[in-house]
Amino acid sequence: MAKSNVKEKLIEAGLKTLLAGGFNGVGVQEITDAAGVPKGSFYNHFDSKETLGAEIVERYGMNTARRSFLLDKDLHPLERLRKHFTALNDMFINLEFARGCLLGNFSAELANQSDLIRNSLAKIFDRWTEDLEIAIADAQQEGTVSSDYEAADLAAFLLDAYEGTLLRARVERNRAPFDRFMKLAFEKILT
Repeated sequence: MAKSNVKEKLIEAGLKTLLAGGFNGVGVQEITDAAGVPKGSFYNHFDSKETLGAEIVERYGMNTARRSFLLDKDLHPLERLRKHFTALNDMFINLEFARGCLLGNFSAELANQSDLIRNSLAKIFDRWTEDLEIAIADAQQEGTVSSDYEAADLAAFLLDAYEGTLLRARVERNRAPFDRFMKLAFEKILT
């Protein structure tokens, strides 16, 4: 088996197991078992579970499927924003609220525990905010989003509010928090 294939298996298995059990609730053995590789293989690719966690955050954050609507310049900017959040809502609803966003989960669990993972999370949140900011700035130029606030501030607020929305939806196990977010974001905050 090629080394890169083993590393990819470990990353995929790590993502699944860490999302399901949390970072502190899953050991290296569980990750290698899920990947179907010997435990020793883990340390050929990662110095620690923490370095695997940082790589998983980076991969998760770079997910082009998650970013696809925001980056699609063929759509009107406000439509890019709406489709982005709708797609995320649908994904979490289809998962029956069983898990939240890896970024939010790791932020809550690891921000005070791992500087490496916290720094990876910060970079991904910055990138996500920048993607939102571009769409908001485009919509402001087009006149479909209010220019009362800086695009960067609106983007940061939307991301902060959305991560809170995910937490609430997990607790309530229904779509009401998503519906509230969409209504307020698109009928009040961005108008």
